[in-house]
Amino acid sequence: MSATPESPPSPSRPTVTEREARQVAEAAREQDWRKPSFAKELFLGRFRLDLIHPHPLPADEHVQRGEEFLAKLRDFCETKIDGARIERDALIPDDVITGLKELGAFGMKIDTKYGGLGLTQVYYNKALALVGSASPAIGALLSAHQSIGVPQPLKIFGTREQKETFLPRCARTDISAFLLTEPDVGSDPARLATTAVPDGDEYVLDGVKLWTTNGVVADLLVVMARVPKSEGHRGGITAFVVEAASEGVTVENRNAFMGLRGLENGVTRFHRVRVPAAHRIGEEGQGLKIALTTLNTGRLSLPAMCVGSGKWCLKIAREWSAAREQWGKPVALHEAVGSKIAFIAATTFALEAVVDLSSQMADEDRNDIRIEAALAKLYGSEMAWLMADELVQIRGGRGFETAASLQARGERAVPAEQMLRDLRINRIFEGSTEIMHLLIAREAVDAHLSVAGDLIDPEKSLGDKARAGAGAGLFYAKWLPKLVAGPGQLPGSYGGFKHGVDLSGHLRYVERTSRKLARSTFYAMSRWQGRMETKQGFLGRIVDIGAELFAMSAACVRAELLRGRGENGREAYQLADVFCRQARIRVEELFGRLWTNTDDVDRKVVKGVLSGTYAWLEQGVIDPSDDGPWIADTTPGPSTRENVHRPVR
Repeated sequence: MSATPESPPSPSRPTVTEREARQVAEAAREQDWRKPSFAKELFLGRFRLDLIHPHPLPADEHVQRGEEFLAKLRDFCETKIDGARIERDALIPDDVITGLKELGAFGMKIDTKYGGLGLTQVYYNKALALVGSASPAIGALLSAHQSIGVPQPLKIFGTREQKETFLPRCARTDISAFLLTEPDVGSDPARLATTAVPDGDEYVLDGVKLWTTNGVVADLLVVMARVPKSEGHRGGITAFVVEAASEGVTVENRNAFMGLRGLENGVTRFHRVRVPAAHRIGEEGQGLKIALTTLNTGRLSLPAMCVGSGKWCLKIAREWSAAREQWGKPVALHEAVGSKIAFIAATTFALEAVVDLSSQMADEDRNDIRIEAALAKLYGSEMAWLMADELVQIRGGRGFETAASLQARGERAVPAEQMLRDLRINRIFEGSTEIMHLLIAREAVDAHLSVAGDLIDPEKSLGDKARAGAGAGLFYAKWLPKLVAGPGQLPGSYGGFKHGVDLSGHLRYVERTSRKLARSTFYAMSRWQGRMETKQGFLGRIVDIGAELFAMSAACVRAELLRGRGENGREAYQLADVFCRQARIRVEELFGRLWTNTDDVDRKVVKGVLSGTYAWLEQGVIDPSDDGPWIADTTPGPSTRENVHRPVR
């Protein structure tokens, strides 16, 4: 098929340089560290075990409230949710959504004074893991509503009037959605085209939003739009609560995906939609900061559901591998299969440790967990995908076969291939793996940029650079010597983690390796300076090493917690030990790839691909795609399509 020219860019689409885009992102991030952060210290070469051990625990009343709700939710999942039907019909039945509302599942994180259940982050995540195992589409529905939809930003930034108006609705009757992405804007919000023009006591909204999870059925929307700068208006990207039934709001399409087939995700157009100024969240220009702050804890919902997926993968792997025999013995006893089962078991244990630890720290609010939550999302989404892939391999041809087909020919309907499809989006949702690498890397090097950033900024004056050099000299004179030696080199360190199985050696490894990680980061900054931000392959590996070290730490701390409470402590120690041994192998490989890699030659090949140098390699195939534009036209204006919005009542 012949290619057709791209549609011209929308006249409202802002034109920004790379530097301007970075400045917008930098302005949105939280600048200060007012509370300690275990992960931040880890990247700086300081292993602050005291920040996570003893493992923080929820209060008794929170446990009782959470367990009571989990019991009700489990009964509902077992008796009212038919995951196979949702997969088959690509739709969550209205009566299921209504039942979840009556149960209070839409108000899990909303304070009781607004009609919610007031669950902690720990129990909210446990609930998502449970309901997500029954139907991942329902997990996504509840998560998008509460983790990034109206309740969370209003909880943090809303006025008293906004909370009293909207939170009771979100707790029991209304579904909410979060609208940031546009057809030509993903993780580059500086180019956001949707506008909100002030008009008296209102704003007039125009634009198109893509991939609006819950948008098809939502009653309330959090919309990010650009307010033009004018007299009395500072302007900038701003957050609004918008009634989905407002005149001029049109859901133009219900999108379909390879997984999460019951997801109510759409394309929403705004044409001259009038929004009261009283529905603006925060001040003008605070929209991205509100979004990022919301995600600090909101991101924990995805790895929570990944934990649930890991538990299910382990259950199926155990049952199937014991029943299936090959060459005279169960396939689990063949090393090639057994190693996969060990990986699933150990990784599930560690991932649950990461999520529970991060969630409890979020509940206590003593630590800054922006890096921990981001690491949990990154690590959880990547490892859950690997676990599901290994389960499909363990199941063999049955892993590739649909549950409906298995059932039709008389075998257990195990939806392993569906699990793989459903999990794939988590590596993209709420910040792709590549974007998470960059986001975490920026926070990990924040201390360096705070003291030496002006040295590598080409727009700074010589005077600014001189002052930065002096400050950096003082910082590094104190910091660098501390990276030479530490408790990780002392054989008796962390002896409290030695009970039958010895985990102390793994914690010593984490301490030593965190210092090595910090030295590597410093060397890279010294070598590349201002070009450091372009070394995305290097930064990604630095972040992946930090993620493994965080997971190792969390696994050891959780094992000790369970041992102290008499809850499968011996087995927990075994799982933590195996996980740490597996993680150490991955860490050493990542360190090797910091300096020995193909990043430079890869860039040359990429330029050749884009210029058409290798176009001859594409010959000999048929492209089944049609010849439509790569990105849909988003020119503002009235909708010409049927409104497929369908609120559930």
